[in-house]
Amino acid sequence: MIRTLVLLLLLIGIPVAAQASDGLITLKSPHTVPQTADRLEKALRDKGMTIFSRIDHAAGATRAGLPLRPTVLILFGNPKIGSKLMQCDQKTAIDLPMKALVYQDDSGTTWLSYNSPAWLASRHN
Repeated sequence: MIRTLVLLLLLIGIPVAAQASDGLITLKSPHTVPQTADRLEKALRDKGMTIFSRIDHAAGATRAGLPLRPTVLILFGNPKIGSKLMQCDQKTAIDLPMKALVYQDDSGTTWLSYNSPAWLASRHN
């Protein structure tokens, strides 16, 4: 599933040269937050992934009367794969479904962050 995510990122036009810090990979996107999130969702669906949820944190902040730059969290996965992982070790469920965060920084740049495949593998080995 992790390899599929990297392939999908390439397909939606996000360079894979990334920064890794504390198990998090962050990639710069040439698109807006909504465009990046839409492209990621389409690429994930095209690869047979299920989109479980799309959470617009900025909209939630607005409803609470608080400012927040565009921030979208996408929860996705493949139940056939995830279930097999959880059959081996149910604690794997803490990281499932997988998550991708698309957000805009204070300079207006869009970023996509997700957990490093190596970090996830080491966490659950």
